Amino acid sequence: MVITAPVADRLRDDILEGTFPPGERLIELQLAERYRVGRAAIRAALVELDAEGLVQREANRGAAVRRISVAEAVEITQARAVLEGLIARLAAERAGEREREELRDLIAEMTLAVEEDDKLGYSKLNRELHGALRRIARHRVADDLVANLRNRAAHHQFRLALMPGRAAESLLQHAAIVEAVTAGDGPAAEEAMHEHLASVIVVLRQWEAFDSRS
Repeated sequence: MVITAPVADRLRDDILEGTFPPGERLIELQLAERYRVGRAAIRAALVELDAEGLVQREANRGAAVRRISVAEAVEITQARAVLEGLIARLAAERAGEREREELRDLIAEMTLAVEEDDKLGYSKLNRELHGALRRIARHRVADDLVANLRNRAAHHQFRLALMPGRAAESLLQHAAIVEAVTAGDGPAAEEAMHEHLASVIVVLRQWEAFDSRS
């Protein structure tokens, strides 16, 4: 028996992977055909993703994938830095040996993706690593908030992943986070996470300055 994921999860994945880009209208009938569900299920999924900030619903106009400005992406990343710093510190304090090995394996896969110039693969592994840290930290509120924030800025994260040289720079930063977490050094893990997200903000601000001149 094949168990199908809830339609909200499938639509969310498609948005995060760029199948539906920012600004694209989400037509209920087309979505119902794509996911082989009724329109009531599609409407419920759109309500859920609207609450997450991924979709924008307007009266008499339907729904569309929400556009996030670069300025808003900067604010989202600033909020993430506080929360994910906490998560990294807790992960360092709470990780077991199996979880430490999982993080090391992810870094090894990310290294291979950089060597093979697999930007999309690296982006996916990046999400998996941050998700693993949230799971290891076992802080439900921070987990929920960060997942929501990352999803809202997913388009800019995807754009960032495609920048030449960015994956190699990001890999070094993630390796530093994992090194601190696996060593059980909470303060160092928190600082490494702050440095990683500060570098993201630097790039976003460069985009913001460029956009303002265009």
